[in-house]
Amino acid sequence: MAAMSGGVDSSVAAALLQESGHEVIGVTMELYSLPPEYCRESGHISCCGREAALQAQEVARRLGIEFYLIDMRKEFEREVVEDFCRAYAEGRTPNPCMRCNERIKFRALGERADRLGAHGIATGHYARVVRDPKNGRFLLKKGRDLRKDQSYFLYGLTQRQLSRARFPLGMMTKTQVRRQARMRGLPVADRPESQEICFIPDHDHGGFLSSRAPGLFRPGPIVDTEGTVLGTHSGIHHFTIGQRRGIGLSAPYPLYVLAIRAEDRSIVVGRNRELDRTTLLARDINWIAWDPPVRPLRAGARIRYKHREASATVVPVPGGKVTVEFDRPQRAVTPGQSVVFYDEDAVLGGGIIEAALDEKR
Repeated sequence: MAAMSGGVDSSVAAALLQESGHEVIGVTMELYSLPPEYCRESGHISCCGREAALQAQEVARRLGIEFYLIDMRKEFEREVVEDFCRAYAEGRTPNPCMRCNERIKFRALGERADRLGAHGIATGHYARVVRDPKNGRFLLKKGRDLRKDQSYFLYGLTQRQLSRARFPLGMMTKTQVRRQARMRGLPVADRPESQEICFIPDHDHGGFLSSRAPGLFRPGPIVDTEGTVLGTHSGIHHFTIGQRRGIGLSAPYPLYVLAIRAEDRSIVVGRNRELDRTTLLARDINWIAWDPPVRPLRAGARIRYKHREASATVVPVPGGKVTVEFDRPQRAVTPGQSVVFYDEDAVLGGGIIEAALDEKR
């Protein structure tokens, strides 16, 4: 089963699988529907489930493969959108793509694949899955094109999910993928990439959250690290750690968001240098390379997608959590984001950042 978004990556992935001798079933998941007039007026074709499905269906027709449109809006609403709103209400900044990969693309879609008799799920992710000959575990590795590598978004996959995952683009670059699409005459060869959250195509997170969960967000104080009230804000959902713009205060030096306290709805601000943190606590850990370790281990830790791995010691603590102690301070450790552990090109595991333990409160 090939998950087809209507974009060039998933389209080429389906084509490559078919040409390698696999019987391919193309599916597009209808996840979230914005008003059609918005998609037409804004030019955000990728945000509109119907338009994406039409593109994917045309690619499937040209490839001569079966195609299905699967309505998964209820699952997406429950597992991704509601979780997104809840996280902001708790003062966290979530990454919905992580949640979607784990709960929708490889769990819920996996259940549909079982019903259709499909043995694997293919996507257009730039990542690789290999099997460790020593212990038989399935390992997740970076894609060859490090500029497009998406292994960070896939750390939550289980061994069963990895055993069924197919990433045909893992050894390709984006340039090669577009070239392959043109060679096959696919209509999506030059389609631009979407850099947006699919259900918030205008990047207005605050506006979306205000409309979806108005009762969750109320005004609160803006304070410095000593607790002095400097001003007020209209809701914690308008802020994230490291933010500078939109704070709405004048000061003799630039102010940055250092912490978000959901318990009293306060925003803590301070100087840029005060964003540095040396230790974080992470929860919901998923280990890929081995069973949960009982001793500290060394790894490269990435605290956001575009962040370079930083040398750190990962220490198991009670409750299935870990502390991550960095050799050098890291800027803007953000609760709700994911920390992913690497050994060179292999993903060891990862989890959700719960707190910066050296946060100034």
